[in-house]
Amino acid sequence: MQIGIDLGGTKIEGIALDRAGEELARQRVPTPQAYDLTIAAIVSLVAHLEAATGQRGTVGVGIPGAVMPDTGLVKNANSVWLIGQPLGTDLAAQLGRDVRLDNDANCFALSEASDGAAAGAEVVFGVIMGTGVGGGIVVRGRGLTGRNLIAGEWGHNPLPWPQPEELPGPLCYCGKTGCIERWISGPAVAADHRRVTGQVMAAPDIFAAAESGHLDALATRARLIDRTARSLATVINLLDPDRIVLGGGLSNVPRLAEDVAAQLPAWVFSNRVDTVLVRNRHGDSSGVRGAAWLWPVA
Repeated sequence: MQIGIDLGGTKIEGIALDRAGEELARQRVPTPQAYDLTIAAIVSLVAHLEAATGQRGTVGVGIPGAVMPDTGLVKNANSVWLIGQPLGTDLAAQLGRDVRLDNDANCFALSEASDGAAAGAEVVFGVIMGTGVGGGIVVRGRGLTGRNLIAGEWGHNPLPWPQPEELPGPLCYCGKTGCIERWISGPAVAADHRRVTGQVMAAPDIFAAAESGHLDALATRARLIDRTARSLATVINLLDPDRIVLGGGLSNVPRLAEDVAAQLPAWVFSNRVDTVLVRNRHGDSSGVRGAAWLWPVA
């Protein structure tokens, strides 16, 4: 049995999978805003899943950050109480077994590459388009983290082929301007709509209005499609993946994958684009399933 834990800023979700990827048990609890309590919550989740199934499992954990290989300490975590902490070491001591940790975007990509929308593909790029923009890379069934633990962080590259009205671009929290994340995340879409129309609307409401034919909302949606296609074209030019899987809240926008795919040939450095662009299969469960798959089936 394989246990996956998705450690989010507001909730911690645990899942137990059998060797075929079938769900055996699931549990979700609020995320405590303190390190020791977070450890205790994860240990309790594992105990619940093992009691519910009557089995002992491997444990993988997806975190909103990265673990430095030389020290084992967490860095770049949105849940700031994890930063500088030996999360993997402490969990292993409490659970009495080795624990594998990885970035939550990498877990998403691994889930979809293992038994999701990209199952069987050799090179997979998993896209997160939600509150922020991130991604993960899987090559031949294994996640690629990179020397600096930032493989897949396409959201903090500049928007490619910017138009005059897109320069210099919105200021990003990373300190630079015009980052992809400031154009095609959920909050960025709402900000773009407000800049152009003066209307204050959340991204889901904008896309609902677009489905109803409202012209301003349709124009905002068209800008999102164009900017996403330009951004993903640079990923294809560099990585040339077999399949790209869209995740995050914006992946629920109707026909997003199809409409972006239709615009890729205008930007990719090739006379044809064979990379398949699809929506995820497992939805919000992809992260927790990918954490379970950090331990390959023997």
